[in-house]
Amino acid sequence: MPRRIRLLLTGLLSISAVAAVTPARADIIGLAAPLSGSSSLLGQQLRTGAEAAAKTITDRPITLDVQDDLCTAEGGTAAAQRFVEAKADIVIGFLCTDAINAAMPILSQAGIPVLTPGVRTNSLTDTREKTGWPIYRIAPRDNAEEQALATLLLPLWREALFAIVDDGTIYGRNLAESFRAAAEATGLKPVFVDTYRPQLENQVGLIGRLKRAGATHVFVGGDREDVAIMGRDASQIDYDLILAGGEALRAATVNTTPAVGTLMIAPPDWSTEATTETLLQLRSAGIEPDGYVMPGYAATEIAAKAIADANAKGEPTRSILDAETFSTAIGTIRFNEKGDLAANPYRLYRFDGSQFVGLNP
Repeated sequence: MPRRIRLLLTGLLSISAVAAVTPARADIIGLAAPLSGSSSLLGQQLRTGAEAAAKTITDRPITLDVQDDLCTAEGGTAAAQRFVEAKADIVIGFLCTDAINAAMPILSQAGIPVLTPGVRTNSLTDTREKTGWPIYRIAPRDNAEEQALATLLLPLWREALFAIVDDGTIYGRNLAESFRAAAEATGLKPVFVDTYRPQLENQVGLIGRLKRAGATHVFVGGDREDVAIMGRDASQIDYDLILAGGEALRAATVNTTPAVGTLMIAPPDWSTEATTETLLQLRSAGIEPDGYVMPGYAATEIAAKAIADANAKGEPTRSILDAETFSTAIGTIRFNEKGDLAANPYRLYRFDGSQFVGLNP
């Protein structure tokens, strides 16, 4: 064999040998979370879920680059700059609006998509066409609760004599007004509307006014304790009244338990949505699926799948996030054209005397 050909073959074999022993570049998932300060407990939950999910991915190497965003604009900027330097494929996290708003221009310019399981601010995705930010939201939008009230509660109360009351707070009033507007848009009108004084030992006066108005159902823009007191006071005068409220009813009982039959519109408690396999994995590692643990877990699953599919198809990761449906430990997730959840996660629940039980899938 001529010497030149032997040298060429030797060189090719050497290149093949080097390629065979050189490890593949790890997929880099950035994780931004408040790991210090008043929100550190939530940030640590997010981190715990993400790290647990990363351990289940064994078909390719994954590096989780964790940064403390401090829940501030300065922290968000610093975290984003770190992710750009590290050449992150995708970033998950951010629980605070200031941090993500500061980070997005930097990450967007670098072409790095972001999956947030925590920031609900409507404008984050409403301005996507203008900003071009590659943002995807696992958390519900701020107005998802209002939309769910109209779609889940109004059909049940179409023939009911219903009232609407609120506690005068921004949250309570906005929720009540949105429900009232949605009802009136479909030709329904409440028999009674009022603002009550919250955090009283009793709501006897309000209950009396509701009864005189003939209301059989009432939507309450307020917190769990007030709704529970209303239910107790109605029961004491044998007034059969169905109460309903928003996500605030999921808070822990302070002194009074909600009345049996009280309705709540809220997103799922993700710890009850997790697959049995995932719960076993977490608990065997001493992890309880509280708070942001499961959203962090699901975000990591989506990120890893999006990177893998982008590499396999030779497409940008953003294109995969735009087009695909992702199977996660908390269910199937798909994003719409804004980057929001394609399906509103809010559901209807009924209190059975000890807990709120889902009434619809």
